[in-house]
Amino acid sequence: MKMSVDADRCSGHGRCYALAPALLESDGDGFVTIRGSMVDVPQGSESAARDAAAWCPEGAINILDREDS
Repeated sequence: MKMSVDADRCSGHGRCYALAPALLESDGDGFVTIRGSMVDVPQGSESAARDAAAWCPEGAINILDREDS
């Protein structure tokens, strides 16, 4: 599974890194640090990644399951 954050849509609410602190963290301005990047989600963290995506008010987090690639 891979995860990305649309830099243009991220508003820095912080819900994603509050829900998935092992996957995501914030920069000095409160935005998630992986904005504009595609990252691999470690095995066992898939549920946290999906939760972070579901709770993003802007829908800025995209999840790509391996079978989708």
